[in-house]
Amino acid sequence: MTARYQHLLSPLTVGSTTLPHRVIMGSMHTGLEEKDGGEHELAAFYVERVRGGAGLIVTGGVSPNPEGAARHHGAHLSTEDQLPRHHVVTTAVHEAGGLIALQLMHSGRYAMHERAVAPSPIRAPINKVTPRELSESDVERTVEDFARAAYLARQAGYDGVEIMGSEGYLINEFLVEHTNRRTDRWGGSPPARRRFATEIVRRVRERTGPDFLVMYRLSALDLVPDAQEFEEVLTLGREVETAGASIINTGIGWHEARIPTIATSVPGAGFTWVSRALRENLRIPIATVNRINTPELAQEVLARGDADLVTMARPFLADAAFVAKAREGQSDSINTCIACNQACLDHTFTGRRMSCLVNPRAMRETELVLGPTRTAEEIAVVGAGPAGLAFAEAAAQRGHRVTLFEEQPELGGQLQLARRIPGKEDYQHTVRYFTTRLRELGVTVHTGHRAAPEDLAFADRVVIATGVHPRRPGIPGDTGPTVLGYKEVLEGAPVGDRVAVIGAGGIGYDVAHFLTHNPSADFYAEWGIDRSLEARGGLLTPAPEPPMRRVTVLQRSTTKPGSRLGPTTGWIHRLELRMAHVRFITGVEYQEITDRGIRMTAPTPEAAGAHARAGGGLALEAPRVETLLEVDTVVLCAGQESRTELALELAGDVRPVHVIGGADVAAELDAKRAIKQAVELAAALP
Repeated sequence: MTARYQHLLSPLTVGSTTLPHRVIMGSMHTGLEEKDGGEHELAAFYVERVRGGAGLIVTGGVSPNPEGAARHHGAHLSTEDQLPRHHVVTTAVHEAGGLIALQLMHSGRYAMHERAVAPSPIRAPINKVTPRELSESDVERTVEDFARAAYLARQAGYDGVEIMGSEGYLINEFLVEHTNRRTDRWGGSPPARRRFATEIVRRVRERTGPDFLVMYRLSALDLVPDAQEFEEVLTLGREVETAGASIINTGIGWHEARIPTIATSVPGAGFTWVSRALRENLRIPIATVNRINTPELAQEVLARGDADLVTMARPFLADAAFVAKAREGQSDSINTCIACNQACLDHTFTGRRMSCLVNPRAMRETELVLGPTRTAEEIAVVGAGPAGLAFAEAAAQRGHRVTLFEEQPELGGQLQLARRIPGKEDYQHTVRYFTTRLRELGVTVHTGHRAAPEDLAFADRVVIATGVHPRRPGIPGDTGPTVLGYKEVLEGAPVGDRVAVIGAGGIGYDVAHFLTHNPSADFYAEWGIDRSLEARGGLLTPAPEPPMRRVTVLQRSTTKPGSRLGPTTGWIHRLELRMAHVRFITGVEYQEITDRGIRMTAPTPEAAGAHARAGGGLALEAPRVETLLEVDTVVLCAGQESRTELALELAGDVRPVHVIGGADVAAELDAKRAIKQAVELAAALP
């Protein structure tokens, strides 16, 4: 064990179980829990992480009864005939030397089916289903369902369970007055609202015995209106402790909270101060969560006493060997989670199999295999953006001899632009990871060199990953002195106080945020988070700093701006720009860009207002007006085009020539698609 991570890598004994280190692999619903035969793929996913050093793994959420499942036919454990599937997973994990706990999660009013139930019949703002109110006998039955599911989990070979009591699911709904309007013994007062949670823990412990891990996921900071006061949270923690919990795992925010808690905009280890307040008042070990993605950060959190354990979920998607690399002192080789949500949570909440933007092998361990090559080739890769880097690493890992050309002086391509966006600084970790891995694998790298066909004569195979260049929208005057491309802006070109951004896609949103973000902004003040833990639910009135510029975002389309942003992060980007007073105008027809601004026609203010109230779908025949939008700078974010010059020069080449990433498809700047395509190509080579 390296002394650098002595806190992180020290063992911890909890009851009769000794954890090998202080890292818990947190719960992630993968999408394989419901798939026929998915248990074998799930076992392969977990085993790869155990071999990479994971100690205690917590599964994705499994309901204690069918009505608590997230979707129709969702994962639940309620009968003995379901045990064989679970045995496949637990046996594989144990044979690899790991520990595994089943998360018991009743979705409550978040369930997206007609059988949804809740303490009171109040629909969640993020769901279309109004739940049925549980009767008193239903509540009693549900408590017993949790206890039986825990008993079955033990029979299935699990080392413990985690009872999901946070994030706004059923147990959390019982705790909060806003969602629990009951006046029986399960509501009406804080002690009565806590009874459901504590009774579940007590009966689970009673049913599973003293030598079984019982973790409780405690909502330490609800971040919704009319929620728990922190003293109520502490009281619940003490009651859960007395009822028999082994570990309390911290939960932050409900899914419906309008505050980021796990997205890339959240500061690293941004909520461990809440766990510290719990740890100072409770006796059993406390695990902390959210935006802890490096061993250095985890070590720091534990060293200062914020928690006894660190729960990481997505970092194990990004790199199965996170712990092993930390133990070996190779943290630069860790493929770091960048909290983008694009392939993990976005997939989960839209019913797709979870994966990872920076590691597309996650959840595809049995089908996307990077085994040794049968015939080592000399491969030339042109372009060191996401696609080129990912292919070079994967091909070299398989044993091919790879030479990489990049015309810029540094690796990364569009990742170098992404990391300049406030809140997306973690993209620099991806560049660091690939840079380290290419060096470890012996890839020959030429930077500051634009490859020509003659440079590639040595290669048996050529992979073109030359990326994209910004598209000019063809507006008269779009090459004028007041016009800049998004690349120039992100690289530091001077920009005036009044700015028009042409294009309301992901790039337009990022650039508008870049231009308006005030460097003195405090995340907690900006979003209204009470660090004193005195406000109910942890909520204060947001107090964002004044924006650095006045920005107007223009869009030709009449669709709602931001409609293509990620489902779990789009709302954050929209709120960020709203707090910065960014104005959006849709349905724009451009006449000319001049030194004074943009001459254009657009819907009248009345039509635009109706459009905004309707949430999009502005009629093309809506009344319009010609206007001059006076600005100092115009920034073009009107899409991009593939760079295909080299591919055209090599057309007809007798060698295999592959075009990947943005050079293949230029739509948006999709690193997820580019990296996935690159790794799949490397895996498919002979």
